[in-house]
Amino acid sequence: MVDLVYLTFLENMLTDKRKQKFLKVLQNRTNHFTVAVEDVFQMHNTSAVVRSCDVFGIQEMHVIEQRYGKSIDKEIAMGAQKWVDIHRFDSGTDCLNTLKAKGYQIIATTPHQNDILLDDFDISKPSALFFGTERDGLSNEIIRQADGYLKIPMVGFTESLNISVSAAIIIQNLMGRLRQSAIDWQLSEAAMQEKRLAWARNSIKDIKRIEARYFEENPKY
Repeated sequence: MVDLVYLTFLENMLTDKRKQKFLKVLQNRTNHFTVAVEDVFQMHNTSAVVRSCDVFGIQEMHVIEQRYGKSIDKEIAMGAQKWVDIHRFDSGTDCLNTLKAKGYQIIATTPHQNDILLDDFDISKPSALFFGTERDGLSNEIIRQADGYLKIPMVGFTESLNISVSAAIIIQNLMGRLRQSAIDWQLSEAAMQEKRLAWARNSIKDIKRIEARYFEENPKY
């Protein structure tokens, strides 16, 4: 639970414009959908997916780094990693178990005999959208444990898209439909307060020194 006194203390260091921006963005954030990328070899693609999550309003992203341990490319993400919660996993199993425990259905974005076209996808259920490597697609483990399969309709000679492009198309489509629906998709008030606190901390220079002094002067914390 967020300490509202502390939150107010930090937000008083921000401009009114910054605080209003936080509130506006949070009104369009969701955990109804989440995104997971598995062993994406070219890290700039993962970074671009982070950016798409931020732009279109998905708050959490999961990165499986079983084969390629790399850092998010800050230049490509353009600061989006400050506003999107990124969870890292050493294996697909850990990621799958975590998301299933949170109540998400697992949706593999890959051509499959039982796949669903993007516009026909049922948005009512909380869903974790999995994207695979540029070369090999999703692992057999993800495919086997998926609850559904989603694909983008294509009519050209090329039968695949770059992962970052695919993610942007799918996220934009689903989030646009979600906002027009009657589904309760927005973050809870408690979750919004947690994000306000995290974003305020990310916005303040020398936050560690400021926090140390605050807690020293407020020993009850």
